[in-house]
Amino acid sequence: MNPRQKKYWIIACLLAAAALLLSAIGYGIYSIWQRATSNSISLVADDRIDITPQQIRSMRAIGEWEFLSVTDEVMVDTVRTGIFFDDQLVRIYYGTLRLGIDMQQLADDAISHSGDTLCIALPPVKLLDQHFIDEARTRSFISTGTWSNADREALFQRARQKMLSQSLTAHNIRRAEDNAVEQVTNLLHSMGFQLVKVKRGEKRVESED
Repeated sequence: MNPRQKKYWIIACLLAAAALLLSAIGYGIYSIWQRATSNSISLVADDRIDITPQQIRSMRAIGEWEFLSVTDEVMVDTVRTGIFFDDQLVRIYYGTLRLGIDMQQLADDAISHSGDTLCIALPPVKLLDQHFIDEARTRSFISTGTWSNADREALFQRARQKMLSQSLTAHNIRRAEDNAVEQVTNLLHSMGFQLVKVKRGEKRVESED
């Protein structure tokens, strides 16, 4: 090999070595970039605020939460036919029916995630207090003849059922549910959750006689 050929051979070897070195550097840079990208994606996926058991206990500790109060007044009467005169009893009853949910009934699986949104399924709206008639305000509008406690109790039960039918309407139940969704959403926002979806309770309110 003459000196000139030897010179070209050395140059070729240096170029090959440089190419290998550049390839190694490029692969190293690509590997570092790939790991950085992978870590970035992992951090985004894990950067989600999960509700804690303590927060769930705090929500359940609210207990009965009233979302609508309905004040009602009914007049109920009864007549007893006599030989010469009829006896009549007419009474006016006042009551306040409280509609809401019992947060202690919040199911263990009621809270979930849909992407970056916190979802919560509420317990159903119900009548919070069965003793809604204010007996201290009950007045006898007309009372002729003698009436027993059983007669008055029968009249009371009729008044109670009348209030239930007048107050536990689909419109009032919907109003209570709307208020529940709004207030629970505000509660979750105050706890640090930005994206929230609140689902109404599926079972409609019922009276519990």
